[in-house]
Amino acid sequence: MITLDPKLTALVLIDLQKGVLARELAPYTAEQLLTTAKGLADRFRHAGAIVVAVNVGFSKDFKDGLRQPVDQPMAIPPGGLSVEFSELVEGIAKPGDIFITKRQWSAFHGTELDLQLRRRGINTIVLAGVSTNIGVESTARQAWELGYNLILAEDGASSLSGEMHAFAVSKIFPRISRVAKSADLMI
Repeated sequence: MITLDPKLTALVLIDLQKGVLARELAPYTAEQLLTTAKGLADRFRHAGAIVVAVNVGFSKDFKDGLRQPVDQPMAIPPGGLSVEFSELVEGIAKPGDIFITKRQWSAFHGTELDLQLRRRGINTIVLAGVSTNIGVESTARQAWELGYNLILAEDGASSLSGEMHAFAVSKIFPRISRVAKSADLMI
């Protein structure tokens, strides 16, 4: 069990949006992930803690996307991403939550996430979302470097494969955070 102070803790939900959740996820399906994330968010709100809903979005022409040469570039469909790609899934965000749109993997780089959390006195972040080893891990790495206490809600995160999720959970997150099941987070 991990006991959290709702005045000092925020739940940060990464990329729980239509275009991302349409992909096949593992080890938790999109449906399982949403059930866990919505349950966590409801518990946090009920305790008076902050919930942050983060989505990733780009302009229609993708001119605001990263374009360095890489071996596996992001596949943009002809005509660009759909209008719905960046829309949060129904029921994830509620009035009073903080909304952040990112244009890269980390929810901190180029956004006001750090400012919003610090001005509210937050020193602990519980992370959940997609993908465990990309958006969630990138956000966690930067949060750790910024001095936040971190907890990964392991059953609130998923990836494009069980192996990618397992590697991040067993090899990366224990070095920069605590890892817990959502039911073991007391707020």
